[in-house]
Amino acid sequence: MFSYTIRRLGSLIPVLLGMALIVFMMIRAIPGNPAQTILGQQATATAVAALTKDLGLDKPWHIQFWSYLKGLFSGDLGVSLRTRQPISQEVWPYLAATMELALVAMIVAVFIGVNAGIISAWFQNSWFDYIAMIVALIGVSMPIFWLGLMEQYVVALQFDLLPTSGRDNIRDPVQAITNLYLIDTLIAGRFDQFFEVIKHLILPGFALATIPMAIIARMTRSSMLEVMRSDYIRTARAKGVKMFWVVYSHSLKNALIPVVTVIGLQTGLLLGGAILTETIFGWPGIGTYIYDAISYRDYPVIQSGILVVAFLFVMINLFVDLLYAAIDPRIKYK
Repeated sequence: MFSYTIRRLGSLIPVLLGMALIVFMMIRAIPGNPAQTILGQQATATAVAALTKDLGLDKPWHIQFWSYLKGLFSGDLGVSLRTRQPISQEVWPYLAATMELALVAMIVAVFIGVNAGIISAWFQNSWFDYIAMIVALIGVSMPIFWLGLMEQYVVALQFDLLPTSGRDNIRDPVQAITNLYLIDTLIAGRFDQFFEVIKHLILPGFALATIPMAIIARMTRSSMLEVMRSDYIRTARAKGVKMFWVVYSHSLKNALIPVVTVIGLQTGLLLGGAILTETIFGWPGIGTYIYDAISYRDYPVIQSGILVVAFLFVMINLFVDLLYAAIDPRIKYK
């Protein structure tokens, strides 16, 4: 398994290089000059030209790309054109906020989706099965932006049960972004802030979890139905093994491979696909960070933000591949 892991890590290098080149070329196809955007529409042509030269945007694209790659190999993600701050310092608080939101959303999606799929498979063609699959179909089809707006209108505005947006009620934006992770509040014993962050996580977390929850439920049901028709399951039931152990020890364990695959893919998608959710709920995550960078034509931020998300995505896929061997001893990597 060690040699397989090393080979997979080595194969990530051309993937990430290709991703970096594609993103580099695509963002430069966006209309507009970053220098003009930074200075405003009233800026003179001389000022725009001077700032363009200062930012290094007047150089040929291959020189700019090579300079960017040299920085990547040395661990330097570049400098934001708008804030003039190192991206390696700026991106991590936003990425941590997105990972926090994605983790909560995936926990909700896995817990509800897996159990709903198991119950639907065990009681196939029952009223629960029909209702669960209809809800799953609606969940896959429902636009996240509409669900988020409905959550805000009904839960937050009409019943005033939860906050409408943001990550907390602290007015200092720097402290709100950098200091209020769930794990930090627990370690520091700040339980008031812990529950404050939880309240702000519920609505965006549920909205983000809807699609993965529906996909996981449908995949779990399909995989469980295939396993439950096996001879060893019928033997276990005939021997009088309790239903709980038949389902969770015998059936689920052997149905996990496709379910884990879906969970891994959906986790990666949540990290990069939370832009709508973060925008609607004012969540200071990596999606919002990249969205703002696109608005300002901040090329280095867009490149580095997307590359960081792509790296996490491929690392999650690698972890899922290695997890297969732990789930099924018959799978061996050489």
